[in-house]
Amino acid sequence: MANDPHPLTRHLQQLTERARAFDRRRLLAWDLLLTGFFVVAAGIDYMGDGWRNIAANTDLPDWLILVLTLGMSVPLLWRRSRPMTVLAVMVGFGAVNSATGALLQVALVQLIVLFNIALRLPLRTLGWAGLLMMAPVVVGSIRFPRGSWDQQVVPQVWAYAIVALLGIAVRSRQDYTRALVERAHQLEVERDQQARLSAAAERTRIAREMHDIIGHNLSVITGLADGGKYAAAKSPERAAQALDAIGSTSRQALAELRRLLDVLREEAPEAAELAPQPALTDLDRLIDGVRAAGLPVRGTFHGHADSMPQGQQLTVYRVVQEALTNTMKHAGAGVTATVDVAYAEDGVTVSVTDTGRAGPRGAPSTDASAGAGAGRGLTGMRERTALYAGTLEAGPRPHPEHGWQVRLHLPRTSAPLASKEPAQ
Repeated sequence: MANDPHPLTRHLQQLTERARAFDRRRLLAWDLLLTGFFVVAAGIDYMGDGWRNIAANTDLPDWLILVLTLGMSVPLLWRRSRPMTVLAVMVGFGAVNSATGALLQVALVQLIVLFNIALRLPLRTLGWAGLLMMAPVVVGSIRFPRGSWDQQVVPQVWAYAIVALLGIAVRSRQDYTRALVERAHQLEVERDQQARLSAAAERTRIAREMHDIIGHNLSVITGLADGGKYAAAKSPERAAQALDAIGSTSRQALAELRRLLDVLREEAPEAAELAPQPALTDLDRLIDGVRAAGLPVRGTFHGHADSMPQGQQLTVYRVVQEALTNTMKHAGAGVTATVDVAYAEDGVTVSVTDTGRAGPRGAPSTDASAGAGAGRGLTGMRERTALYAGTLEAGPRPHPEHGWQVRLHLPRTSAPLASKEPAQ
């Protein structure tokens, strides 16, 4: 590929990464190795009298040269833990080195300490370190002047500046890499959190769907079974019709549960049965099933759906289903129900009313605790309604009328506020 690095570059990167990894794992071993290298190099310069070739004063005792050699190399071992202290010690020996005219080359080791200061300490500390390192330079230029003042001082200043800038550049690179690593870690955490939130939302949605499916169909089956039991003695034909209705309702419930649970399977999505979710066209069948269970229901429809989104249609269907289920469970005997669906330019309005008793179903929805005693039914209806920025009112009908009323309004919208309910 065009973006692949050159083999030599890749090899150098691997060597650099291995050296950094060794440095991180074995700090003392690396420091001993680096310090030992410069101590040996300075010792060779001392023992071979190589320092006399550039010294301004060669008439110096050997012990002084040895002390200066060790004093400007051994402290390098503590450059990580106490860089400013190490630099101060080296500068002290360096000042003696310049004042006596020895001019030992081991004094350049202090540039490594300067690099570590630029790499690890605040930038204001770097300024003080630069001023401190200028002391031996000034002392040497005054004690043993060689040429003009700027020829002795300016090159040293440039050397210090280049090393400091190199340390700052490496530090910036490390900070940038560390920020990228932290950002990647943060993204992983956010991804895991989002996955958990999505899983929780999906569990809530599935629980809501299963409540609607099981609660409604079992209520219908219970009503049919009770009616069939009373009709068995007097009207066997009605009992047979009730049993047929129980069978068809059970098969419908099993089909809806199978379709819902297929989503949870680990197989490919195309292996699941992709039957559509209930829509507004299924309201007639829903009302017929409730009638068959023994609850007289009258349904009226005004206007046309005009390609209402599938999610909104499912919300309307489930609210009507839950309202009729609550009527069968709580309204008592001898009640009737009415389902009124009106389509308008601003949205759809649904009203489900019955003539039963209102007390067991809890307080009106205008109260904050309206759904506390009503189980998951009203809670599920409110969650579905809020998903599409709609309004839901559930409570007793106003006096002097008797019974319960559920009123839903969904504005026209193309998508839910939070996240679309996945189609199955």
